[in-house]
Amino acid sequence: MLVRPAATLSGLEVFLQRRVASMEFAPSVVVFPGGRVDPRDAREDVVWAGRSPQDWAEVLGVDEASARLLVTAAIRELFEESGVLLAGPDADSVVADVSSPTWHERRTGLAGHELSLADVLAAEGLVLRSDLLSYRAHWITPTFERRRYDTRFFAAAVPDGQVPDDQTSEVDHADWADPAEVLDALTEGAVLMFPPTQVCLEDLAAAGSVEAVCTDAADVPLVLPELTELDGGELVLRTPLPARQ
Repeated sequence: MLVRPAATLSGLEVFLQRRVASMEFAPSVVVFPGGRVDPRDAREDVVWAGRSPQDWAEVLGVDEASARLLVTAAIRELFEESGVLLAGPDADSVVADVSSPTWHERRTGLAGHELSLADVLAAEGLVLRSDLLSYRAHWITPTFERRRYDTRFFAAAVPDGQVPDDQTSEVDHADWADPAEVLDALTEGAVLMFPPTQVCLEDLAAAGSVEAVCTDAADVPLVLPELTELDGGELVLRTPLPARQ
């Protein structure tokens, strides 16, 4: 979840994308930039700045190799999907502009699986700024679904000088929005989204500031919606959500 400060009801804006209507999965659904892990995200030759893979393993509740995979994938997918790169020359800086033709080629190479994030960072002499991510949520698709996903939600503030875009074939619209306004649009039936996106937007709207969002949530339990049969035989989907802080 990419956020920035804003004079809005929520105190911030979030960058959202709408998937193209022709997509086989989730057509026309509003989403955050993101995607699948790639085995190459686990490469150990990526130089990290900030929290180490071991630190992230403790935060995520996984082993170190899995933590490396998840965090690297989050940063890579953010760059592929929005053009925002959480990396810099050193631990105290972030690359300011990644809109040049050279950067566009590297982004295309990542999306086409011709390059890994390790390749891109090494070519530019950059370190991965893992400290710019915060961990916010963990959802798994219900067991009855044909397609199931184990999804971690991270948040980051857009770095100064970088501008997210819609230059990906998977979306037909992308822009900054007030989380509260998007939730109103959902209530009115003007947008489509999955429950995890809705709940994350509710958390963003309640956070009140970018600083709050860019801090790890105090508790990130696994959320697994369950199909429950009521007394009359009706089936309903129940989502056991954690108590909000």
